[in-house]
Amino acid sequence: MSLFQGINTSASALTANRLRLDTIASNIANAETTRANFANGVWQPYKRKMVELSPKSSESFDNLLQAAVGNISGKNGDQGVRVTSIKEDETPFKRVFDPSHPDADKDGYVLMPNVDMMKEMVDMISASRSYEANITALNASKNMMMKALEIR
Repeated sequence: MSLFQGINTSASALTANRLRLDTIASNIANAETTRANFANGVWQPYKRKMVELSPKSSESFDNLLQAAVGNISGKNGDQGVRVTSIKEDETPFKRVFDPSHPDADKDGYVLMPNVDMMKEMVDMISASRSYEANITALNASKNMMMKALEIR
């Protein structure tokens, strides 16, 4: 097991959570954008984006734990998380009655983005708490290394 493995794992999670927060900020900023994509000769509203994460290692947690404590031999290599993709939410757009809006159809309805502010706020809290937890783990690893250097 590498000395820097804990730091590398926390660093990958920090990077992933920063991207999650950036994506959430983009969703919130575009919550009222009715002209984001020009497709098939028509302007489409902004589509909510979501970050998809996956573990770097394909091994199960049990195998990794057993290898770490020395009960079985196994690779203890690249651990952490990685961003698999940023996907667009396929939830239908909201129809809002606003005949004075420049993008209203002949019946007075406007297609609004599929961004739900409550979902975004919950996702933001989750991503920020995860970021804070990984900062704490990173600082704990750093402090252990510093204490190890003080041993005589």
